[in-house]
Amino acid sequence: MKQSANHLRDTFPSLTPFDIPTIPLIIQQLNYMETQLTEQENTRALEMLTHIEANPDISQVTLADELGVAVGTINWYLKRLISKGYVKVKRAQRKKLRYIITPEGIALRANLTVDYIKTSFDLYRRVRERSSRCIEQLKTAGYNEVNVLGEGEIAEVISLTCLENGVSLTQSKNAPKISIDGLKLALILPEGVPDSTPSLSTYSGGEHG
Repeated sequence: MKQSANHLRDTFPSLTPFDIPTIPLIIQQLNYMETQLTEQENTRALEMLTHIEANPDISQVTLADELGVAVGTINWYLKRLISKGYVKVKRAQRKKLRYIITPEGIALRANLTVDYIKTSFDLYRRVRERSSRCIEQLKTAGYNEVNVLGEGEIAEVISLTCLENGVSLTQSKNAPKISIDGLKLALILPEGVPDSTPSLSTYSGGEHG
């Protein structure tokens, strides 16, 4: 650590002794941000490569509309894909460009697709497992209906799991509820009802995730 501090002082003469301890933390935070950006790039790259392969003549404006992002964002990602050799650009007409996926780009898309499917199945399995635990507690407490709070894919998986286990879905405010917070699920039993699963105490029914 002493050697690292001396190296930092030599590299950045303006640093004060109070700055030195904070440098590793800042670097760690930047590394985390870079990792997050890479994951986002992979998702966007898969979307863009899929669209480009389906329509090589697609414009940046159309790509932006279909992916729901700004044209500047599409331009930035395209430049990244081109610089890495995944996409080539050819001028089809005077003011029109044609995007061609290289063999490296095809291989990248295949790998990203496999990764996406693996991640999707893993998330699906985790939500199913947590939904089943909520349903088990729900039935133990003597209920056979629940109000799933939320919308989207996770709510759909929870609803499907409930129906498969003989639990009816309801919009009643007085019914037990399953709340969704990211991938965390919490069973909320009506107030004043004895909870037969005291080991889980975040809500009256417990939290999973």
